[in-house]
Amino acid sequence: MVDPTLPLPGLSPVAGKPVIGRFDGGRLSSDGGVLVLREVERRLRVAERLAACVEDPRDPTRTVHSLADVIGFRLLAIAAGYEDGNDADSLRSDPLFKMALERLPSERDLCSQATISRLENLPDTRALLRMGRAMVDLYCASFRQVPKRIVLDVDDTFDAVHGGQQLRLFNAHYDEYGFQPIVVFDGDGRFVTAVLRPAKRPKGTEIRAFLRRLLRAIRANWPHTEILLRGDGHYACPEVLDWCEGERIDYVLGLPTSRTLRRHVTTLEASTTARFQAMPGADKVCRFKEFYDGASTWSRVCSSALIIASTLGSLLCSSDRHGRARSSPATLPLIAMARIDRQCPSNPSRQARSRKSSAVFLERKRAASMVPRRISAADRGGNCFTGTVR
Repeated sequence: MVDPTLPLPGLSPVAGKPVIGRFDGGRLSSDGGVLVLREVERRLRVAERLAACVEDPRDPTRTVHSLADVIGFRLLAIAAGYEDGNDADSLRSDPLFKMALERLPSERDLCSQATISRLENLPDTRALLRMGRAMVDLYCASFRQVPKRIVLDVDDTFDAVHGGQQLRLFNAHYDEYGFQPIVVFDGDGRFVTAVLRPAKRPKGTEIRAFLRRLLRAIRANWPHTEILLRGDGHYACPEVLDWCEGERIDYVLGLPTSRTLRRHVTTLEASTTARFQAMPGADKVCRFKEFYDGASTWSRVCSSALIIASTLGSLLCSSDRHGRARSSPATLPLIAMARIDRQCPSNPSRQARSRKSSAVFLERKRAASMVPRRISAADRGGNCFTGTVR
């Protein structure tokens, strides 16, 4: 690794200190962190798991870089901050990247940018689904014991692109081109799986198909683990609700604001603001309300929880007719719909309310096949008040 040469003479001293220039440092690198990631990869085998999901059409007798090596190189480069595939041309001879991929610094260079580009265009739809399943298996393998219950947070996020990538789409909300993948984390922040998709709001059928595959993968590892699904308002669609009920999946889903739901907010919102103003020194006042409602597209009445939080840290500032600024405590309403199974004693009064609400809903839908459900005791979990319909 060391190729000593003569020093560079004639350099002027600095503050009385001599300056010596030599060229015997050998192969240097500033990416020492990849050696730590190498130890993580040796334990998890992420590259090997993903490579096993892709069929390699190349001739094995002429293959220099295996799929596992190419995927591992790409993963390490992204983790080190080199997101562009073009960076592979400058990193392929880096000594630490070679060592992280089980090669000596003096051995053959790693794969080039062209090989990485061919890899990224190699997987088809089935291969991508298998790779998503492999990530779920990796998540399940990270537990020492099978958990009794897990919480899955599902959401989509916008990822802007700056080129002509396939599947990119213009999103008017973000005013950019990009992707909008669906990602899933558990309640403790561990990554579960993801799916790359165009930058548009997912439909109910797409969400249902994604959740069905996710549940199938988890059930293959943990057949008896209870699952709680949490998501934003656009996941509270009829397809997802019916699927959760059919699979007996607990859920807590946000609801988009509507005039019908606002009627449940107005009174409690005003009284919460008044209570907060009457409590000097209070940082926050949070109140809860449970009610039952059902949209015309839903197949059943659902229990909804209304959360009203009035905080001192967030103030709504406005001005009066004289132009003087004034502040009022910010009231933050949040409406969520939930179904949580609990082994709790039944509440006759709530059962009566449920039957009455269901009767009204059934008359509006004119569907005799819909049966009113019993309401179990309410459960307060985390930052959400979750009413239950069972």
